[in-house]
Amino acid sequence: MRVAAAVNELREALEAGPRGSVGFVPTMGALHEGHLALVAAARARSEVVVLSIFVNPLQFGPGEDYDGYPRAEGRDLELAAQAGVDVVFWPVTSEIYPPGHPGMVTVSAGPLGSVLEGGARPGHFDGVLTVVAKLFNLIRPDHAWFGQKDAQQLALVKRMVTDLRFPVEIHACPTVRAPDGLAISSRNAYLSSEERVRATALHRALFAGCAALERGTGAGAAESAMAALVSSEPGVTLDYARVVDPDTFGAPQPGGAALVAGAVQVGSTRLIDNLLWPLPGGEEA
Repeated sequence: MRVAAAVNELREALEAGPRGSVGFVPTMGALHEGHLALVAAARARSEVVVLSIFVNPLQFGPGEDYDGYPRAEGRDLELAAQAGVDVVFWPVTSEIYPPGHPGMVTVSAGPLGSVLEGGARPGHFDGVLTVVAKLFNLIRPDHAWFGQKDAQQLALVKRMVTDLRFPVEIHACPTVRAPDGLAISSRNAYLSSEERVRATALHRALFAGCAALERGTGAGAAESAMAALVSSEPGVTLDYARVVDPDTFGAPQPGGAALVAGAVQVGSTRLIDNLLWPLPGGEEA
């Protein structure tokens, strides 16, 4: 496995490696089972697997956890090597955002970037898409893998690839969960043992919403069921509970899939999660 800290080192590593399709897994480090599942999917389909580790300042808003975001350099490299990664791109910030360029050109997420997570974190998705576009241009992968847990990010990356004609195929991997249902996330490290137990309220709320959809009571009732469950859990505050179309994030279509999504605050930690659920064909969601 080669580790590249600079763009020229990345190019050298890619040129020196085996020829064939390139699979790419972008991360912010603090690798966990979810990241490793993405690497495994990339490894199964690609001759060359590239993993990036970059805590992207552009996607953090004022007062968010950029400085405190979990970082585990040695462990990340060990896990990447064990997972079969060929190249780790671990740039310093100046390699991605060179200094001395005021008024930097960025990617706009458009209207989809201003709802749900975008509404709670203005500018977040502009930052995400900007760094993903830069990484695509530098690595030039044939395939890239993203987790379903970040469903809105996934939808926006797919849209960017289509709209800006990036020659890369985007793949989604299912959310990896702990045995109690909590979605695996780097930010879970912030939770105390007591908060960790309470955090399962989000997953339970999603299932309450899905159960309501299964009964045919509609999106509004499903959202109310989610909100009621979260409100019954001490120490957990609801940010949003929504049922939307997984591609447009507008109203879900009867007979299609619904994205049952939620975000909560547990202590100082903000968590997101979602489930995909089929809607009855004859019922309005």
